[in-house]
Amino acid sequence: MKLAFSTLGVPGLPVPDVVRLAATHGYHGVELRAHPEEPVHPGLDAGQRADVAAEFKAGGVEILGLAGYARVAAPGDDSAVLAEIDELLGLARDLGAPFVRVFPGGDPDRPREEADAVAARRLAAAAEHAADAGVRILLETHDSHRTGADAIRVLGPVGHRRVGALWDVMHTWLGGEQPSDTYAALAPHLGYVQVKDIASADDTTPLPLGSGVLPLAECVEVLSREGWDGWLCWEYEKRWYEAATPLPELLGPGREHLVRLLNESA
Repeated sequence: MKLAFSTLGVPGLPVPDVVRLAATHGYHGVELRAHPEEPVHPGLDAGQRADVAAEFKAGGVEILGLAGYARVAAPGDDSAVLAEIDELLGLARDLGAPFVRVFPGGDPDRPREEADAVAARRLAAAAEHAADAGVRILLETHDSHRTGADAIRVLGPVGHRRVGALWDVMHTWLGGEQPSDTYAALAPHLGYVQVKDIASADDTTPLPLGSGVLPLAECVEVLSREGWDGWLCWEYEKRWYEAATPLPELLGPGREHLVRLLNESA
């Protein structure tokens, strides 16, 4: 498995510094938070996109994917959601990123079946654009669809190879799902896995990997046992928790912890 971290952990950090951090601490790639307050977002022009791609290539670091904020199960008109996904797909294509992350975002006050149908319809419509761009759209286990069992209700009906799943280990744990069950549900669709750690279900402040309650060892063991060889991406949510320890000083120990888990599960 290859290791990455998300720029959610280093909010606003310039691209050269992000690349340097990854290379210095032995990470193979970076997930870029695609938001206007970050250096990389859909508003970049062609020259700026080329510069970002060149910076990563020169540093020997891959762009794993773009973490977008389109909510595919949210109420409202399809066109705005599809336009947002199209912008992300175009940016990913220009940067050479293989994945684009989207959220479910279903309304908890509306029937579950309605949210499932809306999300499946939109993802199916976006799939052809993703194929043209050479990019894969990944539905994250999050909010209204936080478990593998939730996500598969959407991904199954879509049935397109350019639409898959992003397994966020915190949300499946909060949803009460065992790692083996999550993997069984998502395996045919799994793009990559986001790892993290927290103190408890009531305190989701990000912690150094291995110092909290999330079943990271079990997740890695399941993936290794099944022969999965994709990406593990550390999503450290510093952007939402200003008092959290800065990520740069945790990257080295975090990589060592993941490597240890991989070696123990081999």
